[in-house]
Amino acid sequence: MTESRSAPVPVAAVASASAATKRSLVGAAVELFAARGYAATSLGAVVGAADVTKGALYHHFSGKQALFEAAFEQVATEADTRIRAAMDDAGDPWSRALAGLGTFLAVVQEPRYRRIVVQEGPAVLGHERFREQEERSTFATVHDLVDGILGSSDWADEELVHTFARIFYGAMASAGTTVSTAEDQEAAAGRVETAVGFLLDAFQVLVEGAGPDGPAVGGQRTVTAPPSVGTSAT
Repeated sequence: MTESRSAPVPVAAVASASAATKRSLVGAAVELFAARGYAATSLGAVVGAADVTKGALYHHFSGKQALFEAAFEQVATEADTRIRAAMDDAGDPWSRALAGLGTFLAVVQEPRYRRIVVQEGPAVLGHERFREQEERSTFATVHDLVDGILGSSDWADEELVHTFARIFYGAMASAGTTVSTAEDQEAAAGRVETAVGFLLDAFQVLVEGAGPDGPAVGGQRTVTAPPSVGTSAT
């Protein structure tokens, strides 16, 4: 009698199924963490919603915090993709900034971003891990935007661009928290958009009127350009 053997499952099929399981787990986690919060969401509820086993969950994640981090990353990445798309549809760097701002203010009002990224992200991930995640998404977008505004100038070197990006990023993070926690989020978003719009208008005047040594405020240069190669500072 000839012994029958099952055909081996292709490696690509196994990898595809594994990826699909992981997506299901993260998708379920996003919805549950957003609706119930981290503390009130059990791993049992997640695997039930994803229709997988706990063994499958532990194959991909070491535990609840690792699963939350994956949910956080997905929500933050989706938000960043939307912001970048809005910026790409705009024209000059200033229009890109306003387009990105408007989309960001819309995103922070959405329940799952507000709950997972703004409210619980820092506490669950810890300051350092939270900052690392933000570095890979939101800050990178802000840095690219600032580089587009200042990168072609004679007076703004890489370190200064990075400094401006840090300042703008801090302002946007604060604005996001203000809007997402406000009783009237739409009104708060309108106030933030107006305030930041004024700041961008003033910054545009300074940047576009700057000479090779940087913008002048009150008759004084606010930035000193680094000395050229082969010359010495006086």
